[in-house]
Amino acid sequence: MGYLNNQLGYRNDILANRSVVKKNNYALLEPDGLVKTSIPGFENCDITVLATPHIGASFVDYLLHIQPNGKHAEGFGGDGVETFIYVISGELSVNTTEGEEILKDGGFVFTPAEDKLYFENKSGETVKAFLYKRRYRPVEGYSAHLVVGNAADLEYEDYEGMKEVQFTNFLPAVDNLGFDMNFHILSFQPGASHGYIETHLPEHGALITEGMGMYNLDNEWMPVKEGDYIFMSAYSLQGAYAVGSGPLTYIYSKDCNRDVEI
Repeated sequence: MGYLNNQLGYRNDILANRSVVKKNNYALLEPDGLVKTSIPGFENCDITVLATPHIGASFVDYLLHIQPNGKHAEGFGGDGVETFIYVISGELSVNTTEGEEILKDGGFVFTPAEDKLYFENKSGETVKAFLYKRRYRPVEGYSAHLVVGNAADLEYEDYEGMKEVQFTNFLPAVDNLGFDMNFHILSFQPGASHGYIETHLPEHGALITEGMGMYNLDNEWMPVKEGDYIFMSAYSLQGAYAVGSGPLTYIYSKDCNRDVEI
């Protein structure tokens, strides 16, 4: 087990960290201090587990560094668990019910709960990927289906009428009740922000892929930047604005299309 950023041994500084964890509310995890773990089925993969039910999430997020010849040959998910993988950088071979897909930067695959996700790094270079799983909540008469694509090919739109904030959907959940979750990208130009502090039922897991900004979590403003991970539970207040010379961009999940169980 080693630190995600490979910073080992004593520091020439005091021990400090920007991470904040408030279980069942929110968490901000910066890369420094995150550790790697071993999980059966993952071969030659450096795995960092992010949000889990232990922190209050209904899903599990992972950050993967898949080394050359790294793979999951047994199949990830299935048996009622839906999965999503997004390639941050590199080239990854993913086997689906429709055959082999080669995912490059921005490539993604959603696998419905009845199927497993298989992947292998045949490229010879390390692949960095974001992985998600969640137990599917079925609704009679509806079902989810395999989705394969690349973020570069998606259509972006103004977020709530703001041209400086761009938004896209990875999955067709808006028009299909078979999907109980969606993935999105939200990108703020420098100085742009949410139009208000959001308060809502869906929970999020978000990985910042670009830039810097300030994020409001439960009415506490915190600096964030590329590489940070944020978990936001149901009704956790949230909002952001970008700072610096470039956009603030993150990929995130959201549960949807289901009533509240009592």
